[in-house]
Amino acid sequence: QVQVVESGGGLVQPGGSLRLSCKAPGTTLDYYAVAWFRQVSGKERERVSCISSHPGKTSYADSVRGRFTISRDIAQNTIYLQMNSLKPEDTAVYYCAVNGGSDYFECREEWYQYEYRGQGTQVTVSS
Repeated sequence: QVQVVESGGGLVQPGGSLRLSCKAPGTTLDYYAVAWFRQVSGKERERVSCISSHPGKTSYADSVRGRFTISRDIAQNTIYLQMNSLKPEDTAVYYCAVNGGSDYFECREEWYQYEYRGQGTQVTVSS
């Protein structure tokens, strides 16, 4: 079983920045497509961004494109989500998900398509 652990959430003012981290101890994340999802209570979970395995093609939701950047640090075996120009509507629980299926190298749209998923980290954007 692959354990996925997110960190880096917190409280930030509008216009501020946060960097989320996703780790999976004992697993080489470079092999897999990894996505960030977010969910606001009472709403559906939304895929924010994804990075495929080599060569690391990235994709973003329209709501975050130009403000968020997903990246892979192979040496640290970590996936980052750099979030800039944060808005109150970015407030949500953010989840990291790893595609452990037979198409492990590709990004998928839906939460259920990712076999390994973290418990989430809260991001609150408020003044």
